Amino acid sequence: MKSSLAGLGAAIYSSSLVRPPPFHGRVSARFVAVREMSTSCTSFSTRVFQLRRDPLTGDSEWIVVEEGGEGEGGEGKHGAKCLLATTSYLDMLNDSCRNRAFRAAIEKTIKGPCHVLDIGAGTGLLSMLAARTMEKFGESSVATVSACESYLPMGKLMRRVLRGNKMEKKIKVFHKRSDELVVGVDLKSRAAVLVSEILDSELLGEGLIPTLQHAHDMLLIKNPQTVPYCATTYGQLVESPYLQKLQDLFHGEANLSDGVHLTCPGLEGIMGIKKQQYAMHCDAMFNDLRLLSEPFKVFEFDFWKRPESHGEIKISVKASSEGNANAVISWWVVQLDYEGSVVYTTAPRWITRTDDIKEATCVPDAKDWCDHWKQCVWFIPGPGLPVSKDENVVFNATHDETKISYHLKCDNSLIYSNTYGDCRLELSPERIALYGDRDWRSGLMTAMRNILHAQSSQFCVVADDSVFLTILTACLSKNATIVSSFPGLQEKGEKYLQAVANANGFSMDRIKVMGMRSPNLAKNNLIQRKVDLLVGEPFYYGTEGALPWQNLRFWKERTLLDSVLSEDVIVMPFKGVLKVCAMSLPDLWRSRCCLENVEGFDHSVVNETLGACGNLPRMIEGPCLPYYVWQCGEVQELSGVLPLMEFDFANPIHSCSGKTKMWFSKPGLCHGFVLWIDWVMDEKGSVVMSAGPASRYQKQGVKLLSQPFNVNTTDCFVEIEASFDHSSGEITVSSFFSPLQSGS
Repeated sequence: MKSSLAGLGAAIYSSSLVRPPPFHGRVSARFVAVREMSTSCTSFSTRVFQLRRDPLTGDSEWIVVEEGGEGEGGEGKHGAKCLLATTSYLDMLNDSCRNRAFRAAIEKTIKGPCHVLDIGAGTGLLSMLAARTMEKFGESSVATVSACESYLPMGKLMRRVLRGNKMEKKIKVFHKRSDELVVGVDLKSRAAVLVSEILDSELLGEGLIPTLQHAHDMLLIKNPQTVPYCATTYGQLVESPYLQKLQDLFHGEANLSDGVHLTCPGLEGIMGIKKQQYAMHCDAMFNDLRLLSEPFKVFEFDFWKRPESHGEIKISVKASSEGNANAVISWWVVQLDYEGSVVYTTAPRWITRTDDIKEATCVPDAKDWCDHWKQCVWFIPGPGLPVSKDENVVFNATHDETKISYHLKCDNSLIYSNTYGDCRLELSPERIALYGDRDWRSGLMTAMRNILHAQSSQFCVVADDSVFLTILTACLSKNATIVSSFPGLQEKGEKYLQAVANANGFSMDRIKVMGMRSPNLAKNNLIQRKVDLLVGEPFYYGTEGALPWQNLRFWKERTLLDSVLSEDVIVMPFKGVLKVCAMSLPDLWRSRCCLENVEGFDHSVVNETLGACGNLPRMIEGPCLPYYVWQCGEVQELSGVLPLMEFDFANPIHSCSGKTKMWFSKPGLCHGFVLWIDWVMDEKGSVVMSAGPASRYQKQGVKLLSQPFNVNTTDCFVEIEASFDHSSGEITVSSFFSPLQSGS
């Protein structure tokens, strides 16, 4: 049996790309499509192998999604339903302003029967809009809509949507990447109109440029019509101590005196972030910003012609205020039709609409919060770039096939451009800020001092990816022997420690980095004596954006090492406490609520698969999803914070459950519950590290209700139950409102 591997994404992605965008950025899991030839060599079937990570072990496994079985769910034995629930498809389809804009532009663009190509078709909305537009011109043999969607589970879901809207005979679906389509084989002819929405917050990150290049070369007629028609990116210089903390650990540590050095002179950038734009809800941090310039235009992209792979522009910006520029905040404006009457922008709310879009339709306003498109932040390294009022700040902007970069000449740029090789650790901005947070570091230092004082014999295992705890233990105890598992960082973590060892006053002779998971540490007798201390933050590299209880992997690691733990072993954290708070989350709830009529097309069939959380039948529960709650638009607490369940790390991992009765502290519309884990670091409970909404650097879990509830009196209460399955690492949450509670 022969097979061939198809690459990532629904559009063309070259193997040379530095940052290949998976599934147009809307699907978090990885997949590989395999087309298998039957023994007759005349027919093909398609399977998708989808990568799924076990939250308790960190192991990844390839699950098979079969092409067959397009009935309810249609996800096969292992299914992709839970993975599709974590994508932004639902949020995107709930963006009514976006949907109206594409409908208006498609109706203006299509002037008669023609061949329309939809790349990255998703649920098929744009394809159906195009087919419906052509219906008013009458039947024609040359009227065709071709929909390309390479991600098989989404393609199967699209077929269900098409059938539900009686559109399956009007739209031909291809489960392929666009660069796999061949005119004369798949497509009868080149397309006259391209409709496609493969835009991310940065504009280019979903493979827009290579997709358009191939389409213009191989799939479209000369001078085609396109929706969108063109796009322009904009930027603005800002000062923000908050944004500085997200990337400048060196100067953050300079303000501390705790004796732990994750960076040091000469190695200022040895721990930092990747040099790229980061999508963020900048409106949520407006009070932490000072605007230092007016908006400036960066790049213009024409979709109706073949784009260039690379571009560079010199920008001169007049500073409107004196300050220290810490970042460039950027956004885009897309003109969807030729005339420029239909426009969509991702600009933050403080931006006054420019003259060219004031008269356009479908421009989002302040109430149109969405999560699938945000603003982007490009960090200026170190303490930033000092600017004076009315000074002309000159810098370059460049783009390649997938990203836009800014190049500002600031005094500290040289030390941050050093090449550290394999020694440099690149972490998320939130993790960098957490490592520089005075209170967070002080809490861990206090807990470790108490533990080391109580434990005379010190053979310590760091069971996660915490370089901080490894360095802290070595600094606080001059005779401790330390084994760091570093399951994610692996050898890179060891090289980093070697680079900063002298600055922290310890020798690597006392530290052994295994670079492997706990089962291997125990089974291979790599630990030669009983472990006195088992510690973790907990933190696992690469899972910063996951649900908070995925850090319960620490409990699993502790259990796998049970055979090498001493009888009086001290485990830190000592326990975890799942906390809960009832909240009003109207913006988030709207973005995740069930779909019904989307621009005249029934989308109700997608709700369960895409993890809809609102307007579900009461017996169907939506998933818990990870969010930075402080960035979720309008947010209001309606209750106090209560403990819901405890995880006892002193004993091996086991299933557990808990429940609480929560009284509301104020009236309002309750949309769901926010959950997180407070890590109790010692047995006395003197040090507690909370990952709640007050922390801007860690995500919480959000459980939205199937129906929001109107809390019209503080005499109402809700009973909440939660259970933890130790075999899967999943937590299920259910709630029961008191009879006094009235629904909305």
